[in-house]
Amino acid sequence: MPPTALRIGEAFRPVPQFRSYLYASLVLAVVILILPWLAPIAVFEFPIAVPVLAVIVFVAYWIPLYYKSIAYCLTATEVTWQRGVWFRQTGIVPYNRITNVDITQGPLMRFFSFSAVKVQTAGYSAQARAEIILNGIADAKDLQERIMNFVRTTGPVAATGGEPEGAPAADAVVEELRAIRHLLEGRKEPPHEPDRPAS
Repeated sequence: MPPTALRIGEAFRPVPQFRSYLYASLVLAVVILILPWLAPIAVFEFPIAVPVLAVIVFVAYWIPLYYKSIAYCLTATEVTWQRGVWFRQTGIVPYNRITNVDITQGPLMRFFSFSAVKVQTAGYSAQARAEIILNGIADAKDLQERIMNFVRTTGPVAATGGEPEGAPAADAVVEELRAIRHLLEGRKEPPHEPDRPAS
């Protein structure tokens, strides 16, 4: 389902081309990484080739199950995602923690006409990886703009404490500092005299 048809609170999945992309990635991995060393060995050591072929068949079986397990959702306050065949993973990214929303598209993604939308938060800004990657998005610019519109309306979170900027806690700290200054000014200590050299 393309992002333009999205409704707030309604789950959406990657485009069907994402499944084809996963199969193409498997074929490329086999041709480039496995076949060059497996072909000479398979001629003389057939038992070694059997487990490798079993792994390839297993991954080919796993791809559609993985594709069906992926779901994303935009709500009024956050982006949610889930995926996983045997071990389910879920995540929630509130809009007020999002700092960047980037779009990536490699040559194979371009061939299958989709992109990946990478969402970064304040805690992940200095790192190379994103907090969440929404794969298989046909209209990535539209999804990027939708997320950024939510980010603009919710406002950022301060990078240091997790409290929204201008929170009442800051006023309490200022009042406490004033009280400490008042106490220190009220104490009268004799002026400190420099040490005299011993004679």
